[in-house]
Amino acid sequence: MADIDFETIYHLYFRDVYQFVYSLSRNEALSEEVTQETFFKALKSIDSFKGNCKLSVWLCQIAKNTYFAHLDKQKRYAPEPEDAVASVGNPEEALLKTDETMRIHRALRKLKEPYKEVFTLRVFGELSFAQIAGLFEKSEGWARVTFYRAKQKIQELLKEGA
Repeated sequence: MADIDFETIYHLYFRDVYQFVYSLSRNEALSEEVTQETFFKALKSIDSFKGNCKLSVWLCQIAKNTYFAHLDKQKRYAPEPEDAVASVGNPEEALLKTDETMRIHRALRKLKEPYKEVFTLRVFGELSFAQIAGLFEKSEGWARVTFYRAKQKIQELLKEGA
């Protein structure tokens, strides 16, 4: 893979990766930044690309991880708004909602691929089934069934107390 001209890869896939990140963030500046960082990371680790999937899928995986790492970093350094409790109205409701969100994320982490990826792309990335199918080079029906099964597995894990 190292013999491929990385500039060609950049020109071929920049728009796809940018659009993918934009579908996650809905922010042009952030999408540009994450896309640039994605290609920097890809350049550094191009030798680790095994060819088990399309290059665009590999790049979007790097982009997704980069984007979520950025979000985690922002959450850690973001100041807590002074009126956070007042804006929620009921602190007990806010706590329950946070606990439920954490339970869902814990359950999601227990899923195997491709369920975890498809669920994440559909729910958090707000991608259509057609877009998900394109990323995995599968049919739209495959994307729908995989998402449905992922939801079922998450519901089972939540019932078990994940």
